[in-house]
Amino acid sequence: MDISVVAAAREDDSPLDEPLRVAALADRLGYREVWAGEGPTWDAFVLATAVGLATVRVTLTAGPVPVSVRDPLTIARGAASVAAVIGRPVGVALGTSSKRVVEGVHGRPRTRPAAALAQSAEAVRGLMHGEPGEEIVPGSTFRRRQQPPGGPLTVAAFGDRAIAVAAAHADRMLLDVVSPEQVRTLRAKLTAAAELVGRTPPRLAAWLPAAVDPEPESLRQILRSVVGYLTVPGYSDVFTAAGFGEAVDLARSDATPDTLLAALPPEAANALALVGDAPTVRARIDAYATAGLDEIAVVPATAGDPAGERTLTALADLVSG
Repeated sequence: MDISVVAAAREDDSPLDEPLRVAALADRLGYREVWAGEGPTWDAFVLATAVGLATVRVTLTAGPVPVSVRDPLTIARGAASVAAVIGRPVGVALGTSSKRVVEGVHGRPRTRPAAALAQSAEAVRGLMHGEPGEEIVPGSTFRRRQQPPGGPLTVAAFGDRAIAVAAAHADRMLLDVVSPEQVRTLRAKLTAAAELVGRTPPRLAAWLPAAVDPEPESLRQILRSVVGYLTVPGYSDVFTAAGFGEAVDLARSDATPDTLLAALPPEAANALALVGDAPTVRARIDAYATAGLDEIAVVPATAGDPAGERTLTALADLVSG
């Protein structure tokens, strides 16, 4: 099981420079990869550059970036530009994001997202492997000047069509906040989809919130990051099976996020996160590995644990040599 670190994931009220502290700590502790997520606050490529300049060893993955907002050349050029500045491999992760982000924040239409993901993944994969001197895009008079960014192409997926895109084009498929049972199901779907297109299945990774020996505010931060999943098909069943059906029903009544947060007890974090003392978290990691996960991208809770130091330190010896 590989362990990487997510420096910036979802929007919250943590300090703006917290991702840089998380990344610097991950680098010092020997983690080999840091993810720079994108959202309304941080541009993934700018954050990845800042992380690269503040660290020594880690490789970077920028994203997931929403394919309805960025064109393939912008994505591949962004990765190559970061790699040129920091002198280390940089990968990109693609995703469809949500209507709330694509249309509500960027003002761009989110139409046929699975088709947009497929078109972007195919194009980005080709662009990420282009060599200097080649046409920057087919038919262009401009020539490529930068070296390939050198990192993997990751596709965030959950539904069947997105899984098919990952199977056809990605080096790695990314899941977000899933249970071991979901991993087992999604691993089987990824394997079947890869067989259909004659490819070796991509590696399977998941972003998982984590807090070792959590403070109450750490659990609250984790729960706030997952309340939006209460009504999502596939996730609502996980919460219901874990005994939180009342919260699922409340979410279906269009309750506010603050109301849902108040309705979830601290132990609800156990359903989709790595929470507890170190032995408990390590056992949970083993369960994910048994279910078929190749990599856990730890999203450390930083509330009550600045930079996620307690969590990242407790898990550092799990990083493969």
